Amino acid sequence: MRWKRLAPVAVLIVLVILIQLVFSAADAVYYLTQLTMSAYYCLVAIGLCLLMGHTGQISLGHAGFFAIGGYTSAVLTTVNLLPHAGSGFVRFLGRIGFVVRRVDLYGEEILSVSPWIAFLAAVILALVVAFVIGLPATRLKGHYLAMATLGFGVIIHAVALGTAVLGESDGISGVPGFRLFLGLEVNGRLKFRVQNYYIAWFLIVAALLLAMNLIHSRVGRALRAIHGSEQAASSLGINPARYKLTVFVFSAVLAAVGGSFAAHYNGGIGPSEATVMKSVRYVAIVAVGGMSNLWGIVLMGMLLNFLSLRGYFGSYDDAVFAAILIGIMLFAPRGILRLPLLDSVRRLAGAGRGALARAGGPLAGILARRGGERKDGEAPGERHG
Repeated sequence: MRWKRLAPVAVLIVLVILIQLVFSAADAVYYLTQLTMSAYYCLVAIGLCLLMGHTGQISLGHAGFFAIGGYTSAVLTTVNLLPHAGSGFVRFLGRIGFVVRRVDLYGEEILSVSPWIAFLAAVILALVVAFVIGLPATRLKGHYLAMATLGFGVIIHAVALGTAVLGESDGISGVPGFRLFLGLEVNGRLKFRVQNYYIAWFLIVAALLLAMNLIHSRVGRALRAIHGSEQAASSLGINPARYKLTVFVFSAVLAAVGGSFAAHYNGGIGPSEATVMKSVRYVAIVAVGGMSNLWGIVLMGMLLNFLSLRGYFGSYDDAVFAAILIGIMLFAPRGILRLPLLDSVRRLAGAGRGALARAGGPLAGILARRGGERKDGEAPGERHG
C-alpha cells in the first residue's frame, strides 16, 4: 500500500485524538459515549461501502448481522452454567478456559462463556449465516437482491422479538465487560469511557486499512469490473458469484464485530438493533457519503449517528434517515460530497495549485533577478542615495 493512501488514515487518527482532547479539556467527555457507538455503527457502513459501492449489490439486511454479533455475545456471556458445573463437558470447557466464573449485577456468582470465545462464536455464526444467505442471494440482481436481504432482516428481527432466550421485546441486559489486553476493557463504565472511545476507533482504522488494501488489490479491480459489467468480467475469467459472495460475507463479519463490541459496551442489546429501519439507516449513510467513498461514509456516519444518538432528530429519527435517503437518491446520487458545487470548488482548488506550480519557475527567476539587483543587506523596497 502506497504511503499516499495512508495519509488520510493519519489525518483521521489525528482528528480522533484532537476530538478526545478537546472534549476532555471542555469537561464534556460524555460526548465520547455517542462517538464510540457511532464508530461501531460505522463498521457496518464500511462493509456496505464495499458491497454497494464496489460490487453494486444492495443489502437491506445488515442490521440483522449486527444483531447476530450482539445477541450471540450477549447470550453466551450471560447464560449461567453453574447448575451444570459438575458435568464433564462444562468441566472440560473450564479447563481449556472457555468458561469463566464472575459476579453478575445482583452480586451472585455465575459461570458463563468467556467474552473472547463468545466474540469468536459471534463472528463465526455471522460468517456461516452470511454464506448460507449469500450463496443464493448474491446471484440475484437489482431489486431482487434487496428484497431477499430485506426478508432476511425481517426474520432476524422477528426471531429476536419472539424468542425467550433472547429476551423478547426486553432484549438482554447484564452483559459483562470484554477484557482485551494491556488492561483494556470494553464496557460502558465512566472510568473506561476514554479508552473505549479509542478502542472503537481503532477498529474503524483497522477496517479502513483492510478495505483500502482490498480495493487497491487485484480483488478490488475484479470487483470494479463486476460492477461495470458482469458479462464482461466473466469473459475475462473473473467469477462474479465468488467475488460477490466473498464481499458479502466480509461485510457481514464487520457488522457482527460491531454488534459484539456494542453489546459489551452498552451492557446489553435489544431487538431495535435488528429492525428494517436500522438497515435503511446504514444504507442512507452509505448513500449520503458516496457509495464507493470510504472517507465520505466514515465522515457522514460519524456525524449522522452522533446527531441521532444525541437525540437531535427526536421522535422523527427514522423519518429523517428515510428523507435523507430519498433526497440523496433524487438530487445527489453520487453522495453529498460529490455535489456540483463541491466538485467545482475541488476543480478550482486543483487548477489553482496547478497554476502556481506552473508559475513557480518564472516567478522564482524574476525574484532572483530582483534580489540580485539589490545591494547586500538592502531590504526589499529600500534604496540608498
